[in-house]
Amino acid sequence: MTILSTGAHVLVFPFPAQGHMIPLLDLADQLVTRGLTITILVTPKNLPLLNALLSKNPTIKTLVLPFPNHPAIPFGIENAKDLPPNIGSITMIHALGELYQPLLSWFKSHLSPPVAIISDMFLGWTHHLSCQLGVRRFVFSPSGAMALATMYSLWRDMPKAPKDQNQLFSFSKIPSCPKYPWWQISPLYRSYVEGDPVSEFTKEGMLANIASWGLVVNSSTSLEGTYLDHFRKELGHDRVYAVGPILPVRNDKSGPIERGGSSSVSMHHLMTWLDTCEYHKVVYVCFGSQALLTNDQMEKVASGLEESGVRFIWSVKEPSKEHVGEGYSMIPSGFEDRVAGRGLIVWGWAPQVLILSHRAVGAFLTHCGWNSILEGIVAGVPMLAWPMAADQFVGATLLVDELKVAKRVCEGAKVVPDSAKMARVLMESVSDETRVERERAKELSRAALDAIKEGGSSDKNLNEFVKHVVRLGSETGDRTKIET
Repeated sequence: MTILSTGAHVLVFPFPAQGHMIPLLDLADQLVTRGLTITILVTPKNLPLLNALLSKNPTIKTLVLPFPNHPAIPFGIENAKDLPPNIGSITMIHALGELYQPLLSWFKSHLSPPVAIISDMFLGWTHHLSCQLGVRRFVFSPSGAMALATMYSLWRDMPKAPKDQNQLFSFSKIPSCPKYPWWQISPLYRSYVEGDPVSEFTKEGMLANIASWGLVVNSSTSLEGTYLDHFRKELGHDRVYAVGPILPVRNDKSGPIERGGSSSVSMHHLMTWLDTCEYHKVVYVCFGSQALLTNDQMEKVASGLEESGVRFIWSVKEPSKEHVGEGYSMIPSGFEDRVAGRGLIVWGWAPQVLILSHRAVGAFLTHCGWNSILEGIVAGVPMLAWPMAADQFVGATLLVDELKVAKRVCEGAKVVPDSAKMARVLMESVSDETRVERERAKELSRAALDAIKEGGSSDKNLNEFVKHVVRLGSETGDRTKIET
């Protein structure tokens, strides 16, 4: 890979939630490989999440700032996945705004401060900081372009909440005019219009995103070209860089480095078990790092898996201390014994990228988080969509209605599926009936991988982004000389 920069300095600031942090850290790896000087802002308890990246790129600097005290966040919690069930991301967004002054002081005291900030879309206040400092801020979207377009549309047009939560809301200015019942609209926006006082800070941040200098999206032209063009038109500039799918940090010898916590099943055992399975006959079930199924939902999914007779790997999120005894995440008694040999339960973290890329995996039952969608697409695996919250409903629309590589199974975090229907869908997902979806998934996989190859659309976008940052560095240097 050609080094494009002579060291222009960029601050990378991820939002502390697994689905937000991981792609931005992987992007930082690609930026440093292209010659940028990178500093990553992180709070102390999230620092271990950088271990893989820092071991590969020892030149990356870290700026470790204490997590701000917040009355609603229990002491010691610094990552959204650890928040108690009654506290949402809005509180975390608000708390992190207290880093404004410490970060301002760091910039002013630094001998060679960054010429640009790349920060998560939940950190819109960094746009105001960048304006005060005279540097450029780029929004990083861990969501897809279609989902982000719906968010921007809400905060720009400020529609009022209907009386009926099931009333359809149409995004008439967005290509394909997607429609969703109000309860599926962005929970950040719904909290604002329902009068949450903390949400005023969220509104200011989202409007600051729209005003920021540029946008970096973990997507590609082949997946979402129409929506990327929509952004260029709506924002009134071409500083929209689709650089995805952003792949995990890789070791030169051992392949992708998986990041996660402890697991009840070793990676070796998982891969060995998959090696014994027929091609495309295993269903992988995972609902992400934050979603917890209720015991009723767990029972129906388990019954569906049992009745279907399919081979499967089911990654189950372990409940937090606050959820223990609250009716979440319990496997039905005797289930594991009854499916022994044809199914594996993985408690805690599972090496999702490696599982999906195995030839035995034929379908992926997913919550439609954007990282999971991209990992499924890259692996060329057809998906079964059960969106639960946030941007996942838009992700399901893209998968099912536009890309046509998925079928809807359920919708919503509270719905309890019908086990017989679940069993039927699971059986069909690894049968010859999915031949069309499988071929389509393979086509999308090739297109996604072509985008990130040298000379592909995402590779070109990333190179253009780096060149732009280098020019910003030159302009800053020129200004400094004049001021001196």
